[in-house]
Amino acid sequence: MLSAHLAQATRTRIDMTQNIYDHPAFFESHSHLERSVGGLNAAPEWPALQAMLPDLGDRDVVDLGCGYGWFCRWAREHGARTALGLDVSQKMLARAAEMTTDPAIRYEHADLETLELPEATFALAYSSLALHYVENLAGLFRSIHRALLPDGRLVFSVEHPIYMASQRPGWIVDAHGHKTWPVDSYQMEGRRVTHWLTDSVIKQHRTIGTLLNLLIDTGFAIARVDEWGPTAAQIAAHPALAEERERPMMLLVSARRERG
Repeated sequence: MLSAHLAQATRTRIDMTQNIYDHPAFFESHSHLERSVGGLNAAPEWPALQAMLPDLGDRDVVDLGCGYGWFCRWAREHGARTALGLDVSQKMLARAAEMTTDPAIRYEHADLETLELPEATFALAYSSLALHYVENLAGLFRSIHRALLPDGRLVFSVEHPIYMASQRPGWIVDAHGHKTWPVDSYQMEGRRVTHWLTDSVIKQHRTIGTLLNLLIDTGFAIARVDEWGPTAAQIAAHPALAEERERPMMLLVSARRERG
């Protein structure tokens, strides 16, 4: 269980952290997204993420930004001993609890900006499309590194830096219908305020180099990097995915805590 000290720190920090998922209109819109309704199998990048995962048999896992708890339940179904889901959104956690009956899964309210995890506990830390909201990513990586067992894995997805970089994101369509994605301001790292389901959603842009070097400087070994794009079969099943081949929308990373 997260300590009482951490719980107090979480409550204090959450007052400053944008918690867009607890806004009623945003939560309602988000609940109708295909991946919110269909879970992991409705996320087109899931097969690529799944391929990065280690064997979970009789191991403890933590999901950072667990949302509805889809991954925690999947992990238990695939042999994990326990699964801990953490999220800043009380609404997400309530929905996850409603969907979960397994006593080996627990959900806790936590802010990734100040997270302190128990040392040398988990074989896997997983996160799906949450870390690009975190300003103090270096601190979070240090906390995860301490919490992993030797050879433990961190597997995560974030919005791709090319997708996030522009101050005015959105397709530019020429007179012939050709689409171009703007990549202005790529080297200008930091806050991006965008519209996604609602106005004024705050994300944190970092270059690929900064992101990977943060992992390396923390002591992780990079195991695999995937600038995800849909397969031909996925496009055939969902033609709207074709535009995702024009620029990468997501970056998937697997990193390992080395022994010693």
